[in-house]
Amino acid sequence: MVSCNKQIQEKQADPNNPTTVPPALVLGTLLTDISGTGTAGRLSGTNSSEGVNSWDGAHRWNQYHCSNYDYYDNNIYAWTNGSFDPYLVMKNAVQMEKENSTRGAPAVNPYEAVGRFVRAYYYYNLTSMFGDIPQTEALDVAITQSPAYTPQEQVFQYVLAQLDTANTDFASLIASNDNSLSPSQDIMYGGNLVLWQKMVNTFQLRVLVALSNKASDPLLNVPARFAAILGSPSTYPVFSGQADDYKFVYNPGNANTYSTYPFNPTNFGSIAQRFNMADTYVKALTTLNDARVFVTCEPAWAYVAADPNPCKYNYFVGASTGLPLALMYAAAGVDSFSFINRQRYYSNYTGEPNVLVGYKEMCFNIAEGITRGWATGNAEAWYKLGITESMAFYGIDVTKTSFTTYFLPKGANSVTQVAPYPYNFDFTTYYAQPSVALSPVTTTAINQIVLQKYIASFQNSGYESYYNWRRTGVPAFEGGSGVGNNGIVPIRWAYPVTEQQQNTDNWKKALTAQGFTQDDLNQVMWLLK
Repeated sequence: MVSCNKQIQEKQADPNNPTTVPPALVLGTLLTDISGTGTAGRLSGTNSSEGVNSWDGAHRWNQYHCSNYDYYDNNIYAWTNGSFDPYLVMKNAVQMEKENSTRGAPAVNPYEAVGRFVRAYYYYNLTSMFGDIPQTEALDVAITQSPAYTPQEQVFQYVLAQLDTANTDFASLIASNDNSLSPSQDIMYGGNLVLWQKMVNTFQLRVLVALSNKASDPLLNVPARFAAILGSPSTYPVFSGQADDYKFVYNPGNANTYSTYPFNPTNFGSIAQRFNMADTYVKALTTLNDARVFVTCEPAWAYVAADPNPCKYNYFVGASTGLPLALMYAAAGVDSFSFINRQRYYSNYTGEPNVLVGYKEMCFNIAEGITRGWATGNAEAWYKLGITESMAFYGIDVTKTSFTTYFLPKGANSVTQVAPYPYNFDFTTYYAQPSVALSPVTTTAINQIVLQKYIASFQNSGYESYYNWRRTGVPAFEGGSGVGNNGIVPIRWAYPVTEQQQNTDNWKKALTAQGFTQDDLNQVMWLLK
């Protein structure tokens, strides 16, 4: 005992359970969560296995595709118990900043700037889903169990302020040639701060357009903010092409890697016929004679019959999201609905990247802002660019008229059996349609812009298509018994049950402050009034 000089505190420390971690490792976890492939930060509000990821709940609720088999999923907007898991991600962002600070980093550094975006991203989505949410006290460790709720208007003020500061900080870091952001852990941009700065400003355009119903709010000053971004490209650089997209590229490995494409050759046999296309999406394309339907979908073979040319718009049919599941399953089983294009989406483990903030969407956001009179510019040019960029993404070169697509023929049961089918498409003829050419009437033009943004947002941009439908009514989402909620597509998530149990007083105050009669899916939040 005389020879022992270790303190009891030293003996209690567990060397295998670190109390600190390099900020770069936290960054990798944060971005994985945002990508929808992590274990936290889920935004679906119902199922922890669903994030903002390709072919998950978000895109069923955007009414792009449907599940026709209950074993795998259904199409119910089961939003009666939302998720506050994103707060875990934001707390990790705060910890990342602290870890960097304790290692001597200056106040302005890339991890701090990324942390601002992470908070802006999640607060934007959380308040868009629920209404008023905990914000001013939410990340305070001392009151983490019972934070007060912040009015939605103030949450949006905070989001815009975080994005503005992130832009300024990235500009400063770029000017000083800072290269301290870990390229290996930055799974989105590989440490490229120029792309990060472009992204936060492009994302701010999304937020501003989402506030279109509050354009006259003096605290948010939406038109002036929008005009400042468009009018000062050197101060507020934005995306200049799809190469700038904020996207997650799936792992091209095998079926055992965590980040392989959700639909892939391994699960082709079990789920390829369990998901058919939704009428909302298919109809948006076929009513416009839009060739993108030939790339993303397959024909409903029951209508093709013996016709050797299946590339006709009337052969592409989606199921109503509100259709009872048993009826949908039966009709899909006899080829009365279109499936996704199985050659495009089941051929490999990489698939398409999961675009979270993209150039195509930005084009339409700029077109809408200009059409609303928030800034000067050529709205039609941006609108047309959004369409052609979307078509280019699908391999449709608008300078050509002859193309080839690939479908799985009727009766085939392997993705290796796809067959080529030629089709013609002339963009000049397409754009000349009164339903496509941008109207001089403001309300009509906005509807056209939002519809084209919906088409371009297929399988990307998280919940933006739902948010835009809720904001504008475009396209017309389909209800019915299959969506639950008495056949009505809901307009918000209910707060987590844990809030009712653990933060009861603040939860009740939030309902009263918003004028909600109860915490259900049909209450109208401030953003929509």
